[in-house]
Amino acid sequence: MSEPRTIKKYPNRRLYDTVESRYITLADIRRLVIDRIDFVVMDKKTQEDITRSILLQVIAEQEHGGEPLMSRDFLSQIIRSYGGAMQGMIGSYLEQSLKLFASQQRDARERIKSVGDPESAEAVNHLAQRNYQRWRSVQDEIYRTLMNAAARGRTEVETMEGQ
Repeated sequence: MSEPRTIKKYPNRRLYDTVESRYITLADIRRLVIDRIDFVVMDKKTQEDITRSILLQVIAEQEHGGEPLMSRDFLSQIIRSYGGAMQGMIGSYLEQSLKLFASQQRDARERIKSVGDPESAEAVNHLAQRNYQRWRSVQDEIYRTLMNAAARGRTEVETMEGQ
């Protein structure tokens, strides 16, 4: 596996692609993501990895124009999740959910390609059922993990109260 492409962010807020030897925009960063090109954004002054904050800027730009992907309520719920005991769990849940959704989309596109097949309606129905079961399995696993964490928390509190 090759090293990720390095993008440098200069103090003047400009982004410089070291592979293409040119300044780029957030739209170019978006294109790298869409094209699945691995990259890292480094602050030129501090040498800090700021990839996540640049990706958040890309998302903010996308949300600002056109039809937003995330509702106000969804964004509020994410903000409320920071600092809570389940912060890591929520991030993992959202990531796994999006991966599952992308997988379902790929499967559906493959099924649609074979739309001339007389069994395609049955195949799509089977795909939907399978995807529902996979989704349900992920939700059940998260629920079990949350319940176990809550039970451990109660046990620790009871132990501390008994001392």
